[in-house]
Amino acid sequence: MTWIECGPQHLDAIRGIFNEAIVNSTALYDYQPRSAEVMQAWWAAKQKGNHPVIGVVNDEGVLMGFASYGPFRHFPAYKYTVEHSVYVDSRFRGLGLGRQLLERIIQTAETNDFHAMIGVIDASNATSISLHERLGFERCGEMRQVGYKFGRWLDLVLYQKILSGPAAPIDG
Repeated sequence: MTWIECGPQHLDAIRGIFNEAIVNSTALYDYQPRSAEVMQAWWAAKQKGNHPVIGVVNDEGVLMGFASYGPFRHFPAYKYTVEHSVYVDSRFRGLGLGRQLLERIIQTAETNDFHAMIGVIDASNATSISLHERLGFERCGEMRQVGYKFGRWLDLVLYQKILSGPAAPIDG
């Protein structure tokens, strides 16, 4: 197992992981699998914002999972807050990769002087909620019936972790 900074060559594998989650879960509130063009735009936004995409590959070079973060909201005063995402390929779940990916993306956010990290999680995703709680995230909100997928209303829960940075935050 090797940790990597994902590059454009990983977009097809990332798209496959996203699309499996779209089709089979409420981890993403999308209906349609993502196209290569949508993934190119996603990648361009990550690059423009200087937002990392951390991955882990197995000995055969298969991307087992990835984690990233991006803006929480697009207003200037939120500049020290990020929203993260962690996805593990369904073939590699249950190996502790989600925890390792989340730990690494937290560490990256702290290194980059962010102050708060937000997780937006489907309320029925007990595995993700438990993982976040074990890593020090606190539940800070619930949004009831904000999504509709698989013939039912979906609730979101918000989890927050306060990070160590920045040492000298500034307005503006």
